[in-house]
Amino acid sequence: MGDISTSPQSPLTILILGGGIAGLTTALSLTKFSPPNSPSPIIKIFEIRPQPATIGGAVNLTPNALRLLSHLGALQEIEAAGYGAPCPAVEVFDLYTGSKIAESDFRGPDGEGLGSPPFSALRITRGEALEGVLAAIAKHANISMMCGKKTIGIHEDEQGVELEFDNGERVKGDVLIGCDGIHSVARLKHVEPERKSEYSGICNAFGFAPRRRVSTTGGFEDTHFEVSGMNFGRRGILLTSFHNREQDSIYVGALMQVPEIASRDGWKAKGADAEKTRQEILERYDGAANPLIRHVIEDARDLYLWPVFTLSKGGKWATERTMLIGDSAHAMPPQGESTGIVFEDGVLFARCLAKWMGGRRAEGAPVKEAFDAYERLRRARIDTAWDESQSVVKTVRDTPWWGHKIKMNIVPWYLWWTRSYREKHFVEDVTTCELGY
Repeated sequence: MGDISTSPQSPLTILILGGGIAGLTTALSLTKFSPPNSPSPIIKIFEIRPQPATIGGAVNLTPNALRLLSHLGALQEIEAAGYGAPCPAVEVFDLYTGSKIAESDFRGPDGEGLGSPPFSALRITRGEALEGVLAAIAKHANISMMCGKKTIGIHEDEQGVELEFDNGERVKGDVLIGCDGIHSVARLKHVEPERKSEYSGICNAFGFAPRRRVSTTGGFEDTHFEVSGMNFGRRGILLTSFHNREQDSIYVGALMQVPEIASRDGWKAKGADAEKTRQEILERYDGAANPLIRHVIEDARDLYLWPVFTLSKGGKWATERTMLIGDSAHAMPPQGESTGIVFEDGVLFARCLAKWMGGRRAEGAPVKEAFDAYERLRRARIDTAWDESQSVVKTVRDTPWWGHKIKMNIVPWYLWWTRSYREKHFVEDVTTCELGY
């Protein structure tokens, strides 16, 4: 492969596969927490798409996620652009009665949010979140991104890591970080090829519905939710949520059991397929007490289908010079905190690597020490989150009427019982926690 400079005085060259939210926030974290006595790392991001893009609906950035985005300078960009809709709580409704049965609250004891400094939550499209992070990336000269790069080979030895692309180009670095998602090339071609993704049996069909006007007043049609509402039915959960400050558009996300799928990737439904998808959603959520439910499904534009793939619990995350971050290491069903978990991954890994860069690197210690420290710090949290995510699959499965009634009694109790546990994670700040090495 040839030598790569590993002198403690030389900047570390870090290669990142994946130019999505995970890869970009990891790059920001590696820059933010670079030790002051060392030069900033040279970070090269490689994205397979021809330009930065993301497929997905509107995510809820919880207080811990917003806190980390603030540390990384991305939240300031998001706020300056006016992206997203502040979300004080996610409300839970019984689809068939229209009654509110519970909520997951981010207001905190004083109504200002959770943690110190306090943050609430923000419902935002994945595209706008990506734009905010890209704006923060643009302010750092040590970070560059190359798009349209399809990796066909990964070669690693004691000197470093080399990426081979389909156009014949080769790039060398000291460390490789796989942030390339559930179908990760870094995992499948290098770290653990035998660990394949598995379809969870659930699919998210989503789109955005312009908010209807009331003919008599000219105002918007009333919503039963303040910002975000989860509507539980017998055949899935329908999320209805504002995603912008104007509240003139409603994100519609139907999480439902779909035994078979045509593709492992998310895709935009067009023409007859889009109408077929719409009719299936209407059928699944038929009988809603609130007419708004039918209206938003009828009006939803740009319908997408997103099959939820997962990885088995555990697995291998690293080699001597390659580390997997986010979904490439531990993809799981969405459980309300997925985005925050990815941000935490990047920050904690960056802090572990920075500690090695600022100390043990000069002594000739292998970079794997930092990888091992990160895994010791992170494994238990990820295992717990993985276990919790399995309840999402069970909740979404089709159930008879009696099963739905039981579920409507269990959900409020479950949210009450787990509130303190969830709030503990919402107030965490992984930029200051002990690293343990």
